Amino acid sequence: MAKVLGIIISEGSRIRVKGLKDYRPIGAFSFLGRYRVVDFPISNMSNSGIDRIHVYAGKNPRSLVEHVGGGRHYNINSKRGGLQVLFSEAGKFNDVYDTDIQALYENRSVLMKSTREYVVLAPSYMVYAQDYSKVIKEHIASGADITMLYHQVNTAKEDFLSSKIVDLGEGNVIRSIGQNLGNEATANISMATYIMKREQLLTLIDDARAFSNGCSLSQIINEKCRQAVAGEPGALTIKAIRHEGFFADCRSLRDYFDANLNLLDMANADDLFRPEWPIYTRTTDTCPTKYYESANVKNSMISNGCIIKGTVENCVLGRSVTVSEGACLKNCIISAYVEIGEGVHLEGQVVDKWAKISEVKEIISNLDNPGYIKRNDAL
Repeated sequence: MAKVLGIIISEGSRIRVKGLKDYRPIGAFSFLGRYRVVDFPISNMSNSGIDRIHVYAGKNPRSLVEHVGGGRHYNINSKRGGLQVLFSEAGKFNDVYDTDIQALYENRSVLMKSTREYVVLAPSYMVYAQDYSKVIKEHIASGADITMLYHQVNTAKEDFLSSKIVDLGEGNVIRSIGQNLGNEATANISMATYIMKREQLLTLIDDARAFSNGCSLSQIINEKCRQAVAGEPGALTIKAIRHEGFFADCRSLRDYFDANLNLLDMANADDLFRPEWPIYTRTTDTCPTKYYESANVKNSMISNGCIIKGTVENCVLGRSVTVSEGACLKNCIISAYVEIGEGVHLEGQVVDKWAKISEVKEIISNLDNPGYIKRNDAL
């Protein structure tokens, strides 16, 4: 395979996830109680043989930096490769400047020093499995200047409303990238994953800065698509490759909520978690979960260290969660170290770390608009 640099791009300030993002970037969100969202793009790169990876950290980066560390738990060969966390002050003056292009620009010198011929840029806020080595080979064989991954869905009227969609022409040439307005059920969702030569990325960064200091990577690529459609001289050839398998775009609280609960379906879980394609993460030694005689658990993902005395149905529980006797949890995402008191009934909630719910006995939200209980809060 060609020499490739992997780049995990942070989401910037334009993508907001209610509550959870107040404390950490999306890449650091707990996922299925065991993983972090950033584990998926890094594992994809590691499994694809990409051993030099840059991870961009957004605002409140502490938890992301602690989790990623030096990258040893991602099976990266540190003798010839390595993982490096890069930072940006893009939003220091105004969030309008907090874009992926601005972050790349601030670290342009690092990109210029790289000896890797190609780059794979993947977002830190999407969950999917993909062998990038196959995509890189297809990109080189096609002769395209830029190749982008997309995922086709038939629920775009109700789902992925925060996502970008891709308009494709003959030969899977991209005509435009725009917002999903929910007009059509079938749509090609942008996976914000790009393959190109490193020199091409450096040129894109400069072109984006000349276009607008608030320009994002998807915006400048959309402008390049417009130039190609208009037949302008020197226009780039930008093509798309379809992704198959489980895909989640965690751009909103509902997206994140749905992604976790959808993986309680074993068909989806088997599609994402394959023996030949491990998802690596930083492990934590915790004692096994203890289920009492009063416990009633159905179709749920329970992490280590929990104490379960109540009812848990269709939920994801992080490490060391306590569910007291008489408590009932349905369709909830419960982060680590949360305490659920006796007789408490929760439905459709995302509960952040260290929260304690004992005095408020019932909190129910519609699954289309899940509720959020703040980190370290007491209710």
